[in-house]
Amino acid sequence: MSLKASGPGLWARYRALHPDAPAEPYEIFHFCDNQEDADICADLVVRDIKRATAASVAELALARMRPPVVGDASVVTRWDGEAVAVIRTTGVEIRRLGDVDAAFARREGEGDGTLAGWRTAHVAYYRRVLEGTGIIVDDDLKIVCETFERVL
Repeated sequence: MSLKASGPGLWARYRALHPDAPAEPYEIFHFCDNQEDADICADLVVRDIKRATAASVAELALARMRPPVVGDASVVTRWDGEAVAVIRTTGVEIRRLGDVDAAFARREGEGDGTLAGWRTAHVAYYRRVLEGTGIIVDDDLKIVCETFERVL
C-alpha cells in the first residue's frame, strides 16, 4: 500500500471523527531510518507501548520541519507507507541528550526499555542521520522529547 493511498485515507477517517481537525496532519511519517526499526516502532504504537519519540533539533532543522507542538496530529506508517495509526502530541520538551531520563526512555517503548539501551540506539541513529553535517553528537545535542497518544 502506498503512502499516498494509505496516509490520507486514515487521516480522512480521523477527520470524520474530529471535524475540527486541520485539513492536513502535522506529518505522515515512519519512525527510524531503516525498515526493520520503522516497522517495529509502528507495531509498538499500534499496541500502545510506544508513546514517545525523540528527534534531534538539528535533524528537524535540516528537514526544514518545525518542532511538533502539543495538539499536533500525525499519521504513523510502516516503512512501506502503510498507515497504521494517528497520534496526537501531548507534550514537547527540548532536552540535552545527556538529560534524557529513564522515564522518557521507557515511554518510547523500544528495545529493552532501559536508559542505557535507549542511549545506545539513539546515539547511533543521530550519528547516522547527522553524518556529514558537522553537527557533533554528544550530551549537548538538543533533543525534541515528544510524548503522544494514539487516537486512531
